[in-house]
Amino acid sequence: MKSLSFSEKLLHWYDRKGRELPWRGTKDPFRIWLSEVMLQQTQVETVIPYYENWLEQFPTLESVAGSERDELLKMWEGLGYYSRCRNFHEACRLVQNKHAGEIPTEWSDFRALPGVGDYTAAAVLSIAFQQPYPVVDGNVRRVMARLMSYGEPAPKGTTLFKEQLAKWINSDRPGDFNQAMMDLGSEVCKRYTPHCSACPVAQHCHSKQEGTVGKFPVKSVKKPRPHKIVVAGIIWRGEKFLIQKRPAKGLLGGLWEFPGGKVEKGESLSDALIREIEEETGLAVAEGKKVGAINHSYTHFSITLHLYHCRPLNGIQSNKNSQFRRWISPQQRSQFAFPRATHKLFEILESEAWRTDA
Repeated sequence: MKSLSFSEKLLHWYDRKGRELPWRGTKDPFRIWLSEVMLQQTQVETVIPYYENWLEQFPTLESVAGSERDELLKMWEGLGYYSRCRNFHEACRLVQNKHAGEIPTEWSDFRALPGVGDYTAAAVLSIAFQQPYPVVDGNVRRVMARLMSYGEPAPKGTTLFKEQLAKWINSDRPGDFNQAMMDLGSEVCKRYTPHCSACPVAQHCHSKQEGTVGKFPVKSVKKPRPHKIVVAGIIWRGEKFLIQKRPAKGLLGGLWEFPGGKVEKGESLSDALIREIEEETGLAVAEGKKVGAINHSYTHFSITLHLYHCRPLNGIQSNKNSQFRRWISPQQRSQFAFPRATHKLFEILESEAWRTDA
């Protein structure tokens, strides 16, 4: 009897053990593309409710292309990595305007869209259009590092892994093959507790045969993340406070927050607060009661954020960046998309019933 190939073993396992996910079972390239964008650097369990809620509001590429960015960012609020949302919006508009609403099937055309890298292009084209492009994400890198006993940190092996996967990929079911590889890493070839006895392709695994699975993937030496001290002010005008919109590009682009910024070396929190607010809004303020402080981590750095109640000293209007500033009541904040760090501050304000007394 002929022995089964790597892809045949993998697909037999996938047909029995593959995860049931909301974006599987559809060939709609828009829905597949949306899921892949949301899944970038985000756990499946986190993505599922966002994916389902998004499709209730924006079920088609046309509906995304015709929406305002602020609407989309509000739907994305809490999912993080907001450039994904901005790029997806821009890309949908380009598809609508330049490709008559049809998602490109050519690698070069789809890969050229904003936010589409090699991974997203390979995933969408293989799953939606059955094109034999192998995908390499974090799960697949771990699997391949163990299969090949790769002796360098896994990201360095991406090109080598793609070359090997291109030899293995099933030309009739390339999308299923790719999803099977990702499921294998998620469900069986786990980071800390690999279940080698349940692996359908264990016979092809060099580290399994050599008894060295625990050595792979080789870990990269991580640099310590910088920590920044940040101050912000909740500036009151009667019953309303000031919020400002971050620049469209960059970290947390397009989201709203309290005015403030980083404390410079040797600078007091109070001095930094007054300086940053004046630089950003044109308002001179008086520092009031401290609301509290929160810690928050981003991908490449962490912060301690201190919030103070403030009142303006030079009037309540400023023309500086006025299109990016709003005076809102506490009840209106649900209309705007805020970073998670700002929501942590809202939780403190709620616990104190928004008291501004000193």
